[in-house]
Amino acid sequence: MMVPDLAELTALRGAVRGLSLHAHRPVLAELQGAHRSAQRGRGLEFEEVRLYAPGDDARSIDWRVTARRGRLHTRLYREERERPVWLVADVHPGLFFGSRRQLKSSLLLRTAAMFAWVAAEGGDRVGAVIADGRDEPAILPPRGRKAGVLPILEALVKAQPRSPGMPSSGLQQAFAMLRPLLQPGSLILMLSDFAGLSEQTEAMLDSATRHSDCRMLWITDSLEGSGLPNGHYRVGLPGRSWWMNGEDARRPWQEAWRAREQRLNDLSMRLDLPLVRLNTEDAVIERMVTLLKEPGWAA
Repeated sequence: MMVPDLAELTALRGAVRGLSLHAHRPVLAELQGAHRSAQRGRGLEFEEVRLYAPGDDARSIDWRVTARRGRLHTRLYREERERPVWLVADVHPGLFFGSRRQLKSSLLLRTAAMFAWVAAEGGDRVGAVIADGRDEPAILPPRGRKAGVLPILEALVKAQPRSPGMPSSGLQQAFAMLRPLLQPGSLILMLSDFAGLSEQTEAMLDSATRHSDCRMLWITDSLEGSGLPNGHYRVGLPGRSWWMNGEDARRPWQEAWRAREQRLNDLSMRLDLPLVRLNTEDAVIERMVTLLKEPGWAA
């Protein structure tokens, strides 16, 4: 299986035309002056005060101006043109595995690259925290347009594993470094197989999502859920391998997988976070087009 290089990730820019990370509000909501909460989603900027018109949101009435001028006035807002979009990429050595079209690490890189291009083309500023499970996570502050995307793609290519290894707790370290950098209204896109998800990471995620939007992208492979077929297989890492009977190992293997699945579903429900499963057999471009057109997924 070929691992992605910078040229491939850069070329994905052409595949994102027409895609957006922004939810489209109904026309009626715009006419009524509805807007997102200041705590989550894109921020709001004050634009002007004008006379109240039937249909305006009563919550936007400016009572000070109304009292001073003797007639109802409404404050108008517009959404900020930019917002920080953070990619949290957990590219640990355990992702150097894939039984289908691509490695899990390759799927993560291609998906992250497409999200970066979609965000930049939509006018957002894109940043990243990239944990490779070996060194301290790399932080790339949010920047606009192509200038913000290319350094992220270069860092992703550099961080991707080149040989098998054990899962790490890089996700916890990455989130600890991200938290003080978050601004209210940021969008966080977490890309991981969540093999190293800890209670501390869950707590930090809970805190961060009170003022930011977050999406969880779960990188998976079909073999992880089904287990090995019948037969004997040599498994493990270079220098640390052993023989495994597929039939004997299947039940505990599937039980461990169901436990991880249940934990992620519970976390998604408890924190009200969209959880999307991506599989190594997915064609990334087609999967992303479908995902970003799903109602309620964009923010």
